[in-house]
Amino acid sequence: MTDETNTIEPPTRPQDTGSVVRRLEAILLVVDEPQSLVSLATAVGSPVPAVRQAVEALVADYDGESGGPRRGFELREVGGGWRLYVREEHDDLVQEFVSGQAPSRLSQAALETLAVIAYKQPITRGQIASIRAVNVDSVVRTLLARGLITELFADPDTGAVNYGTTDALLVNLGINSLDELPPISPLPAALTAAYKAMCDAERHLRDQSDEVGARLSVA
Repeated sequence: MTDETNTIEPPTRPQDTGSVVRRLEAILLVVDEPQSLVSLATAVGSPVPAVRQAVEALVADYDGESGGPRRGFELREVGGGWRLYVREEHDDLVQEFVSGQAPSRLSQAALETLAVIAYKQPITRGQIASIRAVNVDSVVRTLLARGLITELFADPDTGAVNYGTTDALLVNLGINSLDELPPISPLPAALTAAYKAMCDAERHLRDQSDEVGARLSVA
């Protein structure tokens, strides 16, 4: 008797150039990190050559080379990946607008994220999310708009952007360097004791397992 397993086939998507371009553009509008051609191909369900052609078409379209107007944003390759960016000549305009829309005080989530970046920089968005166990995309955008953090560099292998704090943070905190930040508080004594007990229990179980294994091999 054989067990039959039901496999869910991925939906069949149209592969004409226009359809691939539209799906690719939809994905690019929501990503916060540069995406490789392979990642984009997987996301839109198309072969890499077709995605490469679609990327080239979008670059030309946004640059006004397809007969339309030159857009205020561009599709740029950074660290081996592709992402939409505001054109450099509009950086000041966008920053002024976002700063004017931002609330006067940072939220608790923004403060916690800022603390993680300050102590762990350089750090990627994914690493921040792993530490905080929540999505941090919107918070990182807020901190960037406030000028409290900046993009330091892109990882050459993954394309992930690494973030760090700016001098504006030092000014707001009234300190001269990050060395003046207070040390991270140690784990509470109870938590430390619990962790030690878990380690001791794991070590004891491992020793018992080794002893049983040795006896069986002798037998």
